Amino acid sequence: MVEKRTLDNALPKLIKDSIMEDILKGKLEAGDKLVESEYSQLFGTSRAPVREAFYLLTLEGIAKKIPRKGTVVRGFSREEMSDILKIRNFLEQLAIDKLTVNMREKCVQEMSKIISEMENNEQDVREYAKLNFEFHFQLIVASESEILRNIYSNLGYSLISLQTFSLMGKEKVVKKSLEEHKEFVKFLSSGEIEKAKLLLNSHNDAVFPRVEESLKE
Repeated sequence: MVEKRTLDNALPKLIKDSIMEDILKGKLEAGDKLVESEYSQLFGTSRAPVREAFYLLTLEGIAKKIPRKGTVVRGFSREEMSDILKIRNFLEQLAIDKLTVNMREKCVQEMSKIISEMENNEQDVREYAKLNFEFHFQLIVASESEILRNIYSNLGYSLISLQTFSLMGKEKVVKKSLEEHKEFVKFLSSGEIEKAKLLLNSHNDAVFPRVEESLKE
């Protein structure tokens, strides 16, 4: 029974992840309608798992259901974008305070690996934004808090989208971002926690102004 339930849950998640990937790649944009029959045919399944996938997307704020129109990809207001980024910073700052020396060491190891990948993907903004999320997510993972992990994970799509948007066509900003990630790891590694928190705060605060700037272009 457990195995069957796992399999039943796996397909809606697979469909949901596929839709999220299309959104991040720009194949789907805010306002685009998600059609049950299309995904049912694409995945060779009934409409029930597709409806469940759409439901999961609405729970995470990625899509919304509109009466007489159906489920559409959701956009965000300026206030909502600002709130998402503030929540992100709050969770990361909270996570840092929970880290022991051993936790920090593990976190630094994982972050260093991701930085190597980021260096190889400076020209690919979408991939860089995904790696950026994974880098920051290591703080949450290292904190060993399931509550923080669940909340932060639900922000994943929104954070990657906002970061992608804020970095589009801004090569110098990407380079600065990468250098700040490296500096953050140095502070965390040497136990200079307050410096790490200050850098993280300024690093995170810089995202929303870039988003606003891009919206004006």
